Amino acid sequence: MTATLLSWLAWPNQAQAQYNNWSVGFRVGEPAGVNIRKYFGSNHAFDLNIGTYGGIYGNKRSYRSGDYRSVGLAVQGHYIWHKSLTSSESLRGYYGFGGQINTRRYYPPRLNGEYENALSIGGSGIGGLEYFPVGKPYSFFLEGGLYVELLQAPFFLNLNTGLGIRYNF
Repeated sequence: MTATLLSWLAWPNQAQAQYNNWSVGFRVGEPAGVNIRKYFGSNHAFDLNIGTYGGIYGNKRSYRSGDYRSVGLAVQGHYIWHKSLTSSESLRGYYGFGGQINTRRYYPPRLNGEYENALSIGGSGIGGLEYFPVGKPYSFFLEGGLYVELLQAPFFLNLNTGLGIRYNF
């Protein structure tokens, strides 16, 4: 499996980095999971992450009057602006804004150790770098940002950081 992945990454490919396309990949971080990006125009994109929430910065965390004690599901979307940082356009910087929906097990004191499922909604911002190796159909990215919850616990903050790889087609 590892040899197959390494040979695929090293195999020459005629595709150049294009920004009017789709890309699909994996993101490790907060949230972690599947990443889908749609590039459009010369410097815009929409980025969607579907995966886990709460695994990197603590699955046990104070929340409202109780705490979280699990990893949950997250869906995060951002409208992105990106710009080339090099003349070859292989390194691009980006930033964007959007929202996030999370669900986790919430343990309030009133339930004496039992939990309820908590759905939270908030805004998020992100910034990062994306590297497109010349002649390869994939890119690597590193990003960081902040999630600010609006519902259930207004102004609950969480870092959103990640790194990953995307296949561009």
